[in-house]
Amino acid sequence: MHPPSPAAATMDFSQNSLFGYMEDLQELTIIERPVRRSLKTPEEIERLTVDEDLSDIERAVYLLSAGQDIQGTSVIANLPFLMRQNPAETLRRVLPKVRVHEDAHLFTQRVWISLCLSRGCDSVEEKQELEALHVAGVEMQLTAAVSFLTILQDESVSAHTYAHSFLQVILLHLEHRDAGVSNAWLETLLSVIEVLPKDTLRHEILNPLVSKAQLSQTVQSRLVSCKILGKLTNKFDALAIKREILPLVKSLCQDVEHEVRSCMCRQLENIAQGIGTELSKSVVLPELIELSRDEGSSVRLAAFETLVNLLDIFDTDDRSQTILPVVKSFCEKSFKADESILISLSFHLGKLCHGLYGIFTPDQHLRFLEFYKKLCTLGLQQENGHNENQIPPQILEQEKKYISVRKNCAYNFPAMIVFVDPKNFHMELYSTFFCLCHDPEVPVRYTIAICFYEVSKLLNSGVYLIHKELITLLQDESLEVLDALIDHLPEILELMSTGGESSVQENKLSSLPDLVPALTAAEQRAAASLKWRTHEKLLQKYACLPQVISSDQIYYRFLQRMFTIMMTNNVLPVQKAASRTLCIFLRYNRKQEQRHEVIQKLIEQLGQGKSYWNRLRFLDTCEFIIEIFSKSFFCKYFFLPAIELTHDPVANVRMKLCYLLPKVKSTLKIPADKHLLQQLEMCVRKLLCQEKDKDVLAIVKRTVLELDRMEMSMDAEQLEKEKQQNDGRPMSDKTFEKKRRDSKTPTSLPKSIPISVPGSSSATPSTSKEIKKSKLIRSQSFNNQAFHAKYGNLDKCTTSKSSTAAYTPSVSGLSKTSMISLTDDSFRTRNTSSAPSSFSSNTSLPSTSRGTGNSIDPKGSGSKDTQPRKATLKSRKSNP
Repeated sequence: MHPPSPAAATMDFSQNSLFGYMEDLQELTIIERPVRRSLKTPEEIERLTVDEDLSDIERAVYLLSAGQDIQGTSVIANLPFLMRQNPAETLRRVLPKVRVHEDAHLFTQRVWISLCLSRGCDSVEEKQELEALHVAGVEMQLTAAVSFLTILQDESVSAHTYAHSFLQVILLHLEHRDAGVSNAWLETLLSVIEVLPKDTLRHEILNPLVSKAQLSQTVQSRLVSCKILGKLTNKFDALAIKREILPLVKSLCQDVEHEVRSCMCRQLENIAQGIGTELSKSVVLPELIELSRDEGSSVRLAAFETLVNLLDIFDTDDRSQTILPVVKSFCEKSFKADESILISLSFHLGKLCHGLYGIFTPDQHLRFLEFYKKLCTLGLQQENGHNENQIPPQILEQEKKYISVRKNCAYNFPAMIVFVDPKNFHMELYSTFFCLCHDPEVPVRYTIAICFYEVSKLLNSGVYLIHKELITLLQDESLEVLDALIDHLPEILELMSTGGESSVQENKLSSLPDLVPALTAAEQRAAASLKWRTHEKLLQKYACLPQVISSDQIYYRFLQRMFTIMMTNNVLPVQKAASRTLCIFLRYNRKQEQRHEVIQKLIEQLGQGKSYWNRLRFLDTCEFIIEIFSKSFFCKYFFLPAIELTHDPVANVRMKLCYLLPKVKSTLKIPADKHLLQQLEMCVRKLLCQEKDKDVLAIVKRTVLELDRMEMSMDAEQLEKEKQQNDGRPMSDKTFEKKRRDSKTPTSLPKSIPISVPGSSSATPSTSKEIKKSKLIRSQSFNNQAFHAKYGNLDKCTTSKSSTAAYTPSVSGLSKTSMISLTDDSFRTRNTSSAPSSFSSNTSLPSTSRGTGNSIDPKGSGSKDTQPRKATLKSRKSNP
């Protein structure tokens, strides 16, 4: 069929007008009708409008009295906030309205139900109104249950006040016809029981239970009574439990409904822990034995699980003579019964074998082990001739249960290693472990992958036995299995490299020839998927590889891959994980040529890359290098390339660098890194004066304050060397230095006292102007108090071309506030001797200077430069 020609299309368009076919218009009207009905009319909007001047309490009272259901639900959800804000008024005015609102709602609901039943409720509109009313009531009940529980947890009122104000409301709704609402109120009541005093519990809860637990009450009422009894046993002493609670427990254990018997059976664990060992042996254990023979499968299952959970309470005689026969009978009949029993049995088998360990005979021990092995392969031997689309529903359901059984067996595998002893693992359980690792179903392999670390720890020196299974799980086609395995991948690989009989690490690793290919393949599968969190986690875990494999393997198999991820991957967390792992690889690489090559790539491909995204990743890498490497390493290789990005054309890069500058400055040591400190100060000053982006400029100003408050690290050894050099100077120099120190103004003098500098009488007026100008620039840039006082001058600095003074003082002081002013040309001709010669062309910073000047002399430039410097320092010291 050929598409219509343009002429035909134009004809059809002209014939059917701008809106298309009439059928489309009819469909639009049908769709539009319910949309119009869902909009609020002006009258409805008026009814929903509330006066804004009302207080929170008044608004809540108004909405509960005259508002709609959705507004009342909103008030009930806000009750915890009202209780924290004004508990007295909330209890006095709001809570009574909540009770009346709920009671009126329940009454209205009952009336509507009766009315509907009496007249048949034939129309669709009537059914929809009834359904909406029912849903609104359930939502309000659930909201109230959660709010009441939150008020209890917030401890907004005392336990006595809470019981007086809220307990009756909770008890009133325990038997709500909606199971979800009833359970919500029950959970709230069970939490309330924990904080109520004994007298309140006895009178308000325990005494009414005597009638609520009778056969004449509803099944729901008796089920609620079972759960409340299980909670109350922790609040009373053994004598009170024996006299008041145990008779009700026995009655409910003999209830005619299997649901009630099963529910009460599951509460026997709490009751046994509350009454102690002696009463448990005489009361609880006989009940459990009788319930284990119950005709209802759910009751027998509840009895079995409760017995397993209570194994630690009973002594050896009870376990061997009473519990063990029951367990054996239960296991023998489990294959003939429903598969749901097998699911529970397989889940509790590890705890069961641990609790009965030591009382098994060798024959019983072997039978339980064989029983476990049989469960591990349950459903795998069955062959059916059906295609996947032709499997009957009952067989499909059965296979799902078998998968759950094998999954539970994988969960209990570490416990079974303890059961057979790790020394016997290879003979008794290795074949089973192999089957679980190669199971056709993902949930089974996922579970055994989670347990792999526990298995490795238990095997200890025998961990080499499961090397192949580690490779198998790393190569698993399911990323869920890989994700579960890599949670403890560093610990597993450490055990693999340190376990075994050999004490030489290279011999241990020779047994893992497939490890590196498996790791690289796993990373590539994670990268090709959409599950970037798994990919990120895997890259983070690869940081352990320097402890496991050689640096050459890492260099040739993983380093280039990390570069590729950093430059091409589109997920930021993945890129950062690759960057940090690459830094760790570099940290443990001891070959200088490989190190230099990696550093060169980082600077050229990231720091000087064409994409601003790569330059941002370079700053992330710099942050990781500061964290992982020494300060001197960062200063030697990455300091200058990092601060060069102050001239980056993209504002986001400059902004990120500003956030990093405090960490960059923390790597400097004085006096060894004086020239780098000067470079940093000049870059910051240029940002202050030349930055056009307002967001970047705001961050620069905040960064300046933080930089000025930072303490500089001192190199004690270097300071001592300079001190010794100063001690060896001629006497005339020492005398001159002493006169300079004596000429300093005391810090206690007021700021208005003029500062006299020896030797300045012959200075020209221009020198005095330079001193004042340097003071102004320094106070604008790096002093906290002056920064706030002259904030407007900083803004002017961004538009002033003369704000960078041609002034290059010498570094004569070592205090944390000694900030050095540089010319543009001195920045261009800076000393780069700290960078390696191989990176001199890459790490040189571009200059934005327009003038010319002299290079910096780190040792000073004579008394003419020294005097303004000393004056500036004195003025800063006089400003606290």
